[in-house]
Amino acid sequence: MTMQNNEYKAFAEHLGLRMPKVDLLVQAFTHRSYVNEHPEEGTAHNERLEFLGDAVVELSVTEFLFGKYPGKSEGELTNFRAALVNTDMLARVAAELGFNEYLRLSRGEAKDKGKARHVILADTFEAVVGALYLSSGYHDANAFLSRILFGRIDEVIAKHLWKDPKSLFQEQAQEHDGQTPNYRVLKEEGPDHEKWFLVGVFLGGTQVATGEGSSKQEAEVEAARAGLAVRGW
Repeated sequence: MTMQNNEYKAFAEHLGLRMPKVDLLVQAFTHRSYVNEHPEEGTAHNERLEFLGDAVVELSVTEFLFGKYPGKSEGELTNFRAALVNTDMLARVAAELGFNEYLRLSRGEAKDKGKARHVILADTFEAVVGALYLSSGYHDANAFLSRILFGRIDEVIAKHLWKDPKSLFQEQAQEHDGQTPNYRVLKEEGPDHEKWFLVGVFLGGTQVATGEGSSKQEAEVEAARAGLAVRGW
């Protein structure tokens, strides 16, 4: 066993995971960019594990919500689940668990600490769950998710995270300020097939926050999300 594998084994033990197939954990942390940069290693990237882990996470969270909220409708449960397993939540959990220190990335990807890293962390979280499922079974994967993810449903509900950020920002703006927010494109760059937008959200004539994205809609959602944080809503 290499020192690298020993380090991943120690990390699994730190997380309280039984991972007899530690090579799967190494693969779970291996991004496609790393494989492209180091073809001589013959290492597999984590996309297949991510695909599997996504399904395991969805089943596990669905079972949890179905049991916890017997009076909630299918639509409400779907919204709760979406908020609990979206990229923002999974990336935050992964970062809190220390995943950043173990990511295997190309030199270029390693320098990017923005939105791209956010997505990589969420994808890696799902890949780790997939690796745990293959290594130790559904029971252990479900126990891990129960321990580190399920409890966050209280935050989801308390902060209305299950609502679309634009809808929530509008509700809060009307309640607190008596105004309806409006969105304006502040900057637009790139060719048609690779656009980038910077959008501001305004209350009256005051800019509250900005957001960016590859579409106006995505940028508006990010601006609303930032606006909620700025206003403490």
